[in-house]
Amino acid sequence: MQWLRRALCALALGAGAYLFPQGGAAETSYTMLSFSQLEGWEEDNHEAALTAFLQTCRDLDDPDWRALCGLASAQDPKAARGFFQLFFRPILVEDGAPALFTGYFEPELSGARRPSSRYRYPVYRQPPEARAAGQWLTRRDLLTSGVMERRGLEIAWVDDPVELFFLQIQGSGRIKLPDGSSIRVGYGGANGHTYRSVGKELVRRGVFNIHQVSAAVIKRWVRRNPLAGEELLMHNPSYVFFREVSRVPASAGPLGAMNRSVTMLRSLAVDPRYTPLGAPVWLEKDGHNPMRRLMIAQDTGSAIKGAQRADVFFGSGDEAGIEAGKLRDPGRMVVLLPIQRAYALLPGDY
Repeated sequence: MQWLRRALCALALGAGAYLFPQGGAAETSYTMLSFSQLEGWEEDNHEAALTAFLQTCRDLDDPDWRALCGLASAQDPKAARGFFQLFFRPILVEDGAPALFTGYFEPELSGARRPSSRYRYPVYRQPPEARAAGQWLTRRDLLTSGVMERRGLEIAWVDDPVELFFLQIQGSGRIKLPDGSSIRVGYGGANGHTYRSVGKELVRRGVFNIHQVSAAVIKRWVRRNPLAGEELLMHNPSYVFFREVSRVPASAGPLGAMNRSVTMLRSLAVDPRYTPLGAPVWLEKDGHNPMRRLMIAQDTGSAIKGAQRADVFFGSGDEAGIEAGKLRDPGRMVVLLPIQRAYALLPGDY
């Protein structure tokens, strides 16, 4: 009755766990660890993790999570490590694929409310037919057919099509206006096509080796090769639409998948088939500048697929973008689940 156990596991996760692997993927496995097996656990700032957890836990519908959120709200922040150790258990979720951790950030673009000779590239809202279609026009068809024009779908116009392309990859950002004010935009939908990496395409063409590719490298190449660069961006058929997010204060992070602000270096984008949104996640990132930190799963991303795949939020602006672009490291991530849910994932004789 292995299929039944997987179904029960999915219910225990409460976030659409991956029940039936497809395309020959390995079956998902769950291993309970002790907190002593989490490298660097005692040295982390658990109070900061508790603050990030409280940012989204109030929105969780499940009774188990709601009860824990209530306890977290009444928790002495100085005793945050004890709170996580008392009410959670670490579960290592694996699907056979190696761990990969990357970074993301909130970009800042230059733009205006009205088009001009400088600001020529529109940031679009999602048209109703795209929302209804599920899968709509590809990036190429959407941008070359004229279907978006003269419909009042523009939020703003920006001065750089390459930055606009990467704004779509990040899913949120700020547009700085000529008068010094800014517009904050968040994810507002997509055209339903699968994201295809332009970095991998440059590697496939032999332009770069895999270790050379970063957002900054891609931007420079596209700008040095404008015609070939424009065609390269069309390699990705996915197109992201935006919505204006005026209620988020400038001091707070952008909205994540839970419609709450994400926190710099405490929020993770994860694959919710394996990691419940809102759950604490212990991150052990290796490579340059190793990271041992309790994060909160508060976002998702079109390129984030797999049990050991995550994106670390680095903050807003160019400096954050540089740091996020450097990150492409191995390691492992361990999700912290409420005790009863953790045991529900394990064999009966555990």
